[in-house]
Amino acid sequence: MTKEELITKNLEEILTKEDLVNLIKNKEKLIHYIGFEISGFLHLGTGLMSMLKVADFQKAGVKCQIFLADWHSYINDKLNGDLKTIQKIAVGYYKEGFSVCLETLGGNSQKLDFILGSQLYHNNDKYWLTFIEISKNTTLARVQRSIDIMGRKEKDILDFAKLCYPIMQVADIFLLKANLVQAGLDQRKAHVIARDVALNLSFNPLLDRRKNKIKPIALHHHILLGLQKPPKYPITKEEIKEMTIDLKMSKSKPDSCIFIHDSPEEIEKKIIKAFCPPNEIEYNPPLDWIYWLILPIKKEIKVKTLTGIKIYKEEKRDELMEDYKRGEIHPLDLKECLIQELISILEPIYKHFNKGRAKRLKDELANIKK
Repeated sequence: MTKEELITKNLEEILTKEDLVNLIKNKEKLIHYIGFEISGFLHLGTGLMSMLKVADFQKAGVKCQIFLADWHSYINDKLNGDLKTIQKIAVGYYKEGFSVCLETLGGNSQKLDFILGSQLYHNNDKYWLTFIEISKNTTLARVQRSIDIMGRKEKDILDFAKLCYPIMQVADIFLLKANLVQAGLDQRKAHVIARDVALNLSFNPLLDRRKNKIKPIALHHHILLGLQKPPKYPITKEEIKEMTIDLKMSKSKPDSCIFIHDSPEEIEKKIIKAFCPPNEIEYNPPLDWIYWLILPIKKEIKVKTLTGIKIYKEEKRDELMEDYKRGEIHPLDLKECLIQELISILEPIYKHFNKGRAKRLKDELANIKK
C-alpha cells in the first residue's frame, strides 16, 4: 500500500484529500494527533477503532501522538471533576490501554508519544497566545454550536469553562504541530474551526518546510453504533447523523458497548441482546461493527448463510451488506460470527488486564466512586 492509501484507509471523511496529497508530494514530515478525555474504561471505539488507524499511520511513517486531555476532562466533569484523579488514570490505565490495543493491532507502542494536557500547558505562553488568537478569529455562536464535541448539547452548558473547551482543543492541534488530526466524526466541528483559523494565526501557525502557513488535515474514522435499539425506529440516514451523540457506543451505557478487557462471557451476553433487525443495513449495530472494525482487523471472516458457510473479505465487504439485506444471513448467525471474532481479537487484551500492573490499573479505575 502507498503512504496515501495507508493514511486514508477505512476513513469516513478527509478534509481535504487534496491537502493530504500535497503534503505527501512535497515530502513534508507528517505529524499526527488524536486526543482523548479521561473517564471510564476504554471500549472498542476508543481502544480499537482509534488505534487501528494509528497502526496504519505508523506503517505510513507518520509520527503519532496520543493526547491525554486531563484539563478537558476536568472541564467536562469526568471522574467526579477531580483533576488529580484524572491525571493519575490518564498516565496509568489509559496509557496502558492504548499501548496494548496498538500492539494487538500490529502497531508499535514504543514509537507512540503520550502527551498529558497539563504538561503541554505548563509555563507555556505560546499556548495561551494561540488560545486567545483562535478566540479572536471565532464567534461565540460558533463555539456554542461546537459543544457537541464534548458529548453534550448546547442546552447542557452549565458553566463558562465549557465554552473554553472547543478553543482549547483547536489550540492543542497547533501547539503539537499536528498536520494530521484524527478523530471520530463527532469531533468534526472543532477540526473545521482549526482549518478555518489556520491561515490567520501569527503566534503559532502550522508551517510547511518552506515556512508557508498550512491547514491541518482532518482524518475522521467511523463512530461505532451502540448495541441498543435507537429511541426512534425506523430511523433514516439523516436522523442517524443528527443523533450521533445519542446512538454511539458509550461508556455511560455499559450494555451498549464492549470494553477492551471484557470477558468472553460478557462479550457474548451483550451481543446476544444487541439490536439486530433482519434485512436492515442502515441501522444495525452488529453489522456496523463487522463492517467497520472486524473485517479491517481480520481481513476475512466466515459467516453461516442460508446456503452454507461463506467467506467475506475486507476488500469486498459490501457483499456482506447485500447478503444481509436479502435475508441470506440470519441475525443470530451474524451475532455468533461477531461474538467469536471479538473474543479472538480481544483475548490478548483481556489476558493482559487480568494480571500484574495492568490489573491493578484497571481495578483502580473501577474502584473510583462515580
